[in-house]
Amino acid sequence: MKKLLALTLAFCMIFALAACGEKKEAEPAPSGNEPAPAEVKGLTADERKNEFITVGTGPTSGIYFPIGGAFATALKDYGYQTSAEATNATGQNITNILAGDCEIAIAMQDVCMQAYTGTDAYAGKEPATNLRAMMRLWPNYVQLVTTANTGIKSVEDLRGKRVGVGAANSGVEVNARTILAAYGITYDDITPDYLAYGEAIDNMKNGQCDAVFVTSGLPNATVMELGVSYDMVVIPIDGAGRDKLVSDYPFYAKAVIPANTYNNKEDVEGVFVYNIMLVREDLSDKMVYDMLEGIFANISTIKASHNAADKNIDITFGVSDIQLPLHPGAEQFWKDNGYL
Repeated sequence: MKKLLALTLAFCMIFALAACGEKKEAEPAPSGNEPAPAEVKGLTADERKNEFITVGTGPTSGIYFPIGGAFATALKDYGYQTSAEATNATGQNITNILAGDCEIAIAMQDVCMQAYTGTDAYAGKEPATNLRAMMRLWPNYVQLVTTANTGIKSVEDLRGKRVGVGAANSGVEVNARTILAAYGITYDDITPDYLAYGEAIDNMKNGQCDAVFVTSGLPNATVMELGVSYDMVVIPIDGAGRDKLVSDYPFYAKAVIPANTYNNKEDVEGVFVYNIMLVREDLSDKMVYDMLEGIFANISTIKASHNAADKNIDITFGVSDIQLPLHPGAEQFWKDNGYL
């Protein structure tokens, strides 16, 4: 009996030792249906604080400046180093983006598309095919203003008149030239004043200018002041000329300037073109994605900067109106949020 018990114990020890020496069975190979590890699409807080963002805005008297400054503040609050640079707006901002002198910049989409395709105002220049968009901003209304004593009531009445068309090659001037052409009017038919609209309106007050193109969000403070002090008239952009404009240039859209925006008691027919936020093409996808996250995390700062921003800058508006190619980081952000 003792021998049997000893033999049994011996066999148990042998099997126990063998079991301890066995290799662990290999884990089954992934089937391909398991969720992939979450990818970090933005920057870390440490990466963010080492990046400097310059925001291209516009003249200090215009809307681009306060709204662009609010973008700089929102991104600073998110952890970036930032600054807002006053510029001559769209034309200079496009140049600065292409030269790498700013990371993001506000610009009118019509001028961006002309630069991208090397047409119209950019005819004869190398197409800027590396221009990229990050997000849609607010609509810029093309406002053509005069005073009642000029007798100007339509775009056609501008023939033979002195017209403030904006600084040469500025976004306003591109709008003015394009709109006049849609009505069959060239600069040979008018006397163009190449002045920023604030200066041109001052000239109009002094009787040195008959009408002024103003491209801006609504309302524009300079136009409001003119309407308070003078019998101002907002000239409609309508009829066959407007139909031709929006047909030839789909980045323009028909619109109205609502009654009582200024001293106008009725709606005034017109057009608008969207502003967009440009971004340097060579920025990493992660950084562009992260900037958009920061912008919308602090969107209240941007909305508080101006009425046009409050009503028109929001993630829910998406990017369907943008015709310029999106930066890949921006494209991924908008896809992830269900807008592409």
